Amino acid sequence: MELFFATIIEKTLAFFINGGFFMGILLVVSVVAGTVIVLRGTALREKSIIPPALVAEIESLQPGDDLDKLERLIARYPSSLARVLGTLIRHLTWSRAEAVEAVQTRARHEVAHMERGLIILEITTGIAPLLGLLGTLSGLVGIFTAIGTDPIAVARGIAEALNTTIVGLAVAVPSLVTYNYFQRRIEVMAVEMESLVADLVVKCYPPGETPVVESVR
Repeated sequence: MELFFATIIEKTLAFFINGGFFMGILLVVSVVAGTVIVLRGTALREKSIIPPALVAEIESLQPGDDLDKLERLIARYPSSLARVLGTLIRHLTWSRAEAVEAVQTRARHEVAHMERGLIILEITTGIAPLLGLLGTLSGLVGIFTAIGTDPIAVARGIAEALNTTIVGLAVAVPSLVTYNYFQRRIEVMAVEMESLVADLVVKCYPPGETPVVESVR
């Protein structure tokens, strides 16, 4: 068993070493992309963006209810939804149109915050195949230079040409999949936050009534 694992490790190292200079760049790109995927996957958990306790409180509120409990929950569960709701509560003394405008501005900031780091995945999706192609061309140059003179150099050039192509695609595909997944997830959560805030706005600004401001300090 130990011999088996030792053989696998040896072949893996040879695979990457034979990839040449561009393989090293691809490995760095893969580490960066992997780090972004892990960090964004952790940050974009729905419970971290839209705490269930806040959702339940908004749904249970009735027009005219005080907002003391909601304010305590906002302080207890800091999140994108909490910050947007906090903006609305702080501006309840404003007209409905002005308060909604302030909320929309804050919501755009929160969406931009959620999208932070995704540009790296977008770049990785584009450059990884290109780096693999550069490695392929570099390997082909080595092959053509050594044809008929150095069989070992020919074999090394073939390995570089194939290995970098494989790794380039192996880095680009997960980056593309996770980028699209995160973007879709952000869109869904943004729509859900918009719906919750709109519900609270209706309850705070009933038609023909003044806004609820009793709990605003």
